[in-house]
Amino acid sequence: MLRYIGLLLLIPLLDALFLVVLTAYLGWQLVVLLVVLTAFLGLLLARMEGRHTLRKIQRKAARGEAPTDELMDGALLLVAGAFLLTPGLVTDGVGFCLLVPLTRYPIRVALKKWVVVPYLDRKTGGFASGSVYIGGFPGEDSGGSGTPPGDGSGPDDPDDGFGTARDVEFEEIDDSG
Repeated sequence: MLRYIGLLLLIPLLDALFLVVLTAYLGWQLVVLLVVLTAFLGLLLARMEGRHTLRKIQRKAARGEAPTDELMDGALLLVAGAFLLTPGLVTDGVGFCLLVPLTRYPIRVALKKWVVVPYLDRKTGGFASGSVYIGGFPGEDSGGSGTPPGDGSGPDDPDDGFGTARDVEFEEIDDSG
């Protein structure tokens, strides 16, 4: 945890040092213009990529597929926007790396490898004990089986990812009178 806090403190320090060095070569007016221009251009690109990602999410959801990659892209785009809004050229560089699909995709793959995959049980292909499964899209090929672990023998073990349908009769009772 302390390592991450140190990293968060190191980024503004690098930004400030880079701005000081660049100011010595270009002058402060040009450096300020460059910082404002990169932030403005980056936010326009983030908006465009965000709309594109939202359309991809909607298309996948309409087909009944889980938009996991697109949701991760959306989160990375939010982080990119935050980096681009932060004044400085180092943070703008990190923001552009998260913004451009060519560099964002390998970052997404690495995040899936380090964050998502450890929660899957490699032996059974299902979810590891202690992890939480929230119903989703059956048959999704994301390393899991698309359904939570279980042998399907109990009433709480869904067999198709959506649960078991039951025919129930009920009677409405009027308590008013």
